Amino acid sequence: MLNQNQTPLLDALKANATRPHAAFYTPGHKRGAGISQKLADCFGKAVFSADLTELSQLDNLFAPQGVIQQAQQLAAEAFGASQTWFLVNGSTCGIEAAILATCGMGDKIILPRNVHSSVVAGLILSGAMPIFVNPEYDPILDIAHSITPASVQAALSEHPDAKAVMIVYPTYYGVCGDVEAIASLVHQYNIPLLVDEAHGAHFAFHPQLPIPALAAGADLSVQSIHKTLGAMTQASMLHIQGLRIDSDRLNKALQLVQSTSPSYILLASLDAARQQMALHGFELMSRTLQLADEARTRISQIPGLSILHFPPFPPSPLPPSFFVALDKTRLTVTVSGLGLTGFEAEEILDELGVTAEFASLQNLTFIISLGNNAQDIEQLVQGFTTLAANHRIKKEKNDLKLSKLVWDNFITVGNSVRMSAREAFFAESETLPIQETTERICAEIVCPYPPGIPVLMPGEVISQTDVEYLQQIQLIGGFISGCADASLNTLKVVKMKA
Repeated sequence: MLNQNQTPLLDALKANATRPHAAFYTPGHKRGAGISQKLADCFGKAVFSADLTELSQLDNLFAPQGVIQQAQQLAAEAFGASQTWFLVNGSTCGIEAAILATCGMGDKIILPRNVHSSVVAGLILSGAMPIFVNPEYDPILDIAHSITPASVQAALSEHPDAKAVMIVYPTYYGVCGDVEAIASLVHQYNIPLLVDEAHGAHFAFHPQLPIPALAAGADLSVQSIHKTLGAMTQASMLHIQGLRIDSDRLNKALQLVQSTSPSYILLASLDAARQQMALHGFELMSRTLQLADEARTRISQIPGLSILHFPPFPPSPLPPSFFVALDKTRLTVTVSGLGLTGFEAEEILDELGVTAEFASLQNLTFIISLGNNAQDIEQLVQGFTTLAANHRIKKEKNDLKLSKLVWDNFITVGNSVRMSAREAFFAESETLPIQETTERICAEIVCPYPPGIPVLMPGEVISQTDVEYLQQIQLIGGFISGCADASLNTLKVVKMKA
């Protein structure tokens, strides 16, 4: 057992930030001495004294032998991994590296269709071919959930030569599929299970939270420590266990996708966040769960609103394995009963001083974390109380059925993929008016945001349904990212050969 009270990286950074010396190394502001006065007035100068480079006392992120190695070993023990890497380019680089470490050009990887756009980047970088599996869709709550063990088994049976399986656990809504059953199935083919666990970094620290992916048998997980714990934005971790992942290849992959000038402030925040949770995680998560329970109870009593519960209520007709647990710190409120879209409700609440994590067509989702307090919950409840009082079914809900169009029609299991994402991304392309792009191969990522789930990606055939859906999302207040023309008047497609 390691001493989890230690913060070796943070201590070394503090010592070097306060050590008197003449600095002739990067960054150019020299420990804050040359920083813009406007920036210093905004944040103070103290933080910039710790903005240091890879000094000998601070170790090297890509070949750690000192304080970074010690900090990563402490994190591995705290999070239940055999080895942990600190990430300064967010979970995005961890997802990309996971794919690069397990798949080469033309290799198949089994994925849920509602993956994050970082997975698409991993496909482009690696040249891997996606074998998409449909997530289960709940048409009542208008939420895409997890893939099931049965759907993974079907994909593995059809593609036994796949090199890896990746799942999202939990989803953006906090829904957890049956990762233990999926891991067992995947391992029968002697391939690794990779888990995008960006929103589940807190799972290891309280028994009332869902089981962590590694404890459930996953071979690799990527966690955004900044999303639900106390690290700074962009600070994440990648964990592995077992022998199915080549750690040397993974290390080389991370060198491709991470900055060679990592921020030591971000790295130190990972060290501190790990110590905080290792020492006080149960207490902090107990308080967070209590706050979340209060919010869920009080908001569910407001007429016109409903809350995503586990088990689902009303009972879902979907296979039970799509939803085996719910992260209770993730609060999803369905507002369509008020005749509002989630986008409209988000704007109204923002004016009332309450800011959601993201909006979808019928729902608003909120992250309740160790940084929230009772006053936050009171403001959230009062915001919804005001919202409901001022919007009592003012319009029909006929315009709230758009998402069913998506999951029933535009998502297909693999047969819309005509070439690898890499091939399409680097192919010669042309830009066409969007109404002329149907039945053409997409050459860019087209992604309504949030939560960053691509509707189209390079290599997929564009359907009329895709076009209509994206245009509708814009009309109701969402916005499109990833593509060159954010107005969506045009799309890039692979140029047809003469």
